[in-house]
Amino acid sequence: MPPDGTSVGIDGKLAVSLSSSSPNLGTAPGAAPQPRSTKPVGGLAKRSLDVALVLLSLPLFGILILGLIALIKATDRGPLLYGHRRVGFNGTEFKCWKFRTMVVNGDEILARHLESNPADRLQWETERKLSNDPRVTRVGAILRKLSLDELPQLLNVLCGQMSIVGPRPVVRAELDNYAATAPLYLITRPGLTGLWQVSGRSDTTYAERVRLDRQYVQGWSMLLDIKIILRTIPALLSSRGAR
Repeated sequence: MPPDGTSVGIDGKLAVSLSSSSPNLGTAPGAAPQPRSTKPVGGLAKRSLDVALVLLSLPLFGILILGLIALIKATDRGPLLYGHRRVGFNGTEFKCWKFRTMVVNGDEILARHLESNPADRLQWETERKLSNDPRVTRVGAILRKLSLDELPQLLNVLCGQMSIVGPRPVVRAELDNYAATAPLYLITRPGLTGLWQVSGRSDTTYAERVRLDRQYVQGWSMLLDIKIILRTIPALLSSRGAR
């Protein structure tokens, strides 16, 4: 990393690097972030790439999705999909779809687990993730490791709520951790993959994830999107940082 606090992105551009000492990386915590654009980063060109990639991948992913549906239904009772509300462009909330990877009574199990495991409670409060989540089913653990649980988000992409490449989809409460970076998050669509996905995923700190989201938006280009897509394939195959 250069000594002036900048960092080099995948596309060779310099982007401002934020401190990684704390998840709250901004200078104005609690301030209501305001979008600064009337259209998402990338505009029509990025949207056209999204739609084209989804349509071209349907023959392959369609067969895979049908197989996963059969597997989930054969091994677990309950809903097939899980929709969690996330924040998108201009702060609009949408249901981000995934194959359900957790037991149906997951909230109760999580509450009991956090009550008896202080270390996990701290990790949950700071990262909103657990290294060993007691709610995850056996099939769900495999789907998560290979990121196959996120395939239903192709529907979110087709609907224009998400993009193939972009920042991680976050819940509204997480925008407090983004602080001064939140306006950058709100001028783009969250992505199926992104700099975080190809940089270690859960092996990275929360502060690093926020920095990568900011770096992506500031340095966006069509070439950067293509490079991230190409790097996603080996990242998924290696399962590095997957939980």
